[in-house]
Amino acid sequence: MGLPSLRIGKYEFEYPIIQGGMGVGISWENLAGNVSKHGCLGVVSSVGTGYRYPNYVKLKDGRPIGSKYIHNKEALTRIIQDAKEIAGGEKAIIGVNILCAITEYDRVVRDSIEAGAKIIISGAGLPLRLPEYAEGSDVALVPIVSSARALRVICKHWKKKYNRLPDAVVLEGPLSGGHQGIPYEDCFKPEYQLENLLPEVLKERDMWGDFPVIVAGGIWSKEDIEWYISQGAAGVQMGTRFVGTYECDASPEFKKVIINAKKEDIVLLKSPVGYPARGIVTKLIKDIERGTAPEVKCTSNCVVPCNHGEEAKKVGYCIADRLGDAYLGRVETGLFFSGANGYRIKRLVHVKDLIRELVEGIPSGQEEPEESLIAK
Repeated sequence: MGLPSLRIGKYEFEYPIIQGGMGVGISWENLAGNVSKHGCLGVVSSVGTGYRYPNYVKLKDGRPIGSKYIHNKEALTRIIQDAKEIAGGEKAIIGVNILCAITEYDRVVRDSIEAGAKIIISGAGLPLRLPEYAEGSDVALVPIVSSARALRVICKHWKKKYNRLPDAVVLEGPLSGGHQGIPYEDCFKPEYQLENLLPEVLKERDMWGDFPVIVAGGIWSKEDIEWYISQGAAGVQMGTRFVGTYECDASPEFKKVIINAKKEDIVLLKSPVGYPARGIVTKLIKDIERGTAPEVKCTSNCVVPCNHGEEAKKVGYCIADRLGDAYLGRVETGLFFSGANGYRIKRLVHVKDLIRELVEGIPSGQEEPEESLIAK
């Protein structure tokens, strides 16, 4: 069957595919712009933007100092504007993913809107005050949830306090890359798998309205997309598959790590954010276990739950520094997030060809066991 279009608020997309926001530096202007250019919703990550334009920020030992510079307004503005230019100009629709857990969350929401973002996608906590921070704009608001209960809490609060509801909701299952919304042990239980969460979330959504439910976490193929749409989802969000593209903003070293990963290399890790996170076992992960990982210094104060490095010291690493190193191509000390299916990426393809595969079922070659074209 042909895939339907996707409407979020007043914005409509040719295909029901959202590219997940991935930071630090995985989905910035080049990836997000090219995804939007080819009929889907490209999403910029607002995390760690100071790494993209270090000349805009104050640095200490190569790290942005404090939340003002790690999540930098000037850098984010340029990233969003450049993404729009790639996607076709000022009228192009670019989304921004903003973690609730980041320091100065409210400021980053406002920065994103001022820079021209039209859709805010927000998870890693419940974005209960998001409508307040977006007040006066026509930006569509899309919370990320991991359960029907979380959606109920958001809808109840938004309706009562702001007299509005989400323009869409992303339901993220535990096979996604990066941070999960449930405890470690729950990630493996049948009742918390995406396919089993969807019916309850749809039922909860129906109690409040008819806004789209978009599913995320472990979705790989056109067949996956079609199945979830047949079950009531309006569309899908996919992150990891887009890492395996030439246009992805990740370093060549990051792409090599994911291309070379085996299934057993992708595991759930402890994180200073307070949620388990899925990533690839590398030298860093082994060093954390041995207690020989780089010292936690908390130069950037990136997330509130870390409490200025206290939680980072408990889990053995600073998430801002380690994700920053992955963006900089430092394989020895970088933290490399991936969804559970990341090991299936065997070579790079262009965004337009990946989208064609997802929409038409025509193989892009991403899974072919050929020598990587990463050097091109």
